[in-house]
Amino acid sequence: MSTFQQPDPRDRPARLTVGVVGAGRVGPTLAAALQLAGHRPVAVSGVSDASVRRAAQLLPDVPLVTPAQVMARADLVLLTVPDDALPGLVEGLADTGAVRPGQLLVHTSGRYGARVLDPALRAGALPLALHPAMTFTGSPVDVQRLVGCSFGVTAPQELRLAAEALVIEMGGEPEWIAEESRPLYHAALALGANHLVTLVAESMELLRAAGVEAPDRMLGPLLGAALDNALRSGDAALTGPVARGDAGTVAAHVAELRKHAPGTVPGYLAMARATADRALAHGLLKPELAEDLLGVLANGASLPDDGSDR
Repeated sequence: MSTFQQPDPRDRPARLTVGVVGAGRVGPTLAAALQLAGHRPVAVSGVSDASVRRAAQLLPDVPLVTPAQVMARADLVLLTVPDDALPGLVEGLADTGAVRPGQLLVHTSGRYGARVLDPALRAGALPLALHPAMTFTGSPVDVQRLVGCSFGVTAPQELRLAAEALVIEMGGEPEWIAEESRPLYHAALALGANHLVTLVAESMELLRAAGVEAPDRMLGPLLGAALDNALRSGDAALTGPVARGDAGTVAAHVAELRKHAPGTVPGYLAMARATADRALAHGLLKPELAEDLLGVLANGASLPDDGSDR
């Protein structure tokens, strides 16, 4: 009687069975992308009603089971839980014997590299950190957005080819991030993407307060051009009253924001100071104009929130 030995995932081109632990916005999307590449989603776990709906939409006919059952059924398991929950999840799976030798274990946290999977590595798993640098809606459109999306990848040297292959199969582009650089990498993405949403939402609210009926239509071309210019030219794309040193205009901004939206003042002042520093360093803001501007920003931070026009 012959025995069959499971091939090592590092060496085989065969299609994998895929499981998802944590049916948030990311996991089902990545599993759906892997399905398009020929892999086979076989199990997903999720707790909330939203997770159940999301899994049903993106992975129809894939059974909803417990995390342990996902681990038992899948060659490749996507751990797509919040960052703070990931270490405990990995330790729990390893301690309960849910991890199988030779199993590809992939997490999608931007904060962590591969070392967070060390408990599973000791149990024989093959650890990969694949973080898509993309914002997700939890809808099928996310699968298309993965095409050309950069993935922050951290993996042991012997698994780099496997990590690269998975990212490419999902339509992405691998970008190698050193283990020790993961927190800085993630902070950079959060600064650019998460804070951008806050800035745009506040800008739309202020435009509505100013009587603009379609702030999204007004901001779309402007923000699109600003983003394109910034990506192409960096600090050379800085423009507006801060970069020009228009202290009077900035003072008027602060006064109006204090009257109509005082909660936006700290953010405006912080970003204006950062913009002034970069404009000065890049030679866009003339030193003789910077003194008055920085004075306005310093005074603006100390003004009482009394609605006055100082």
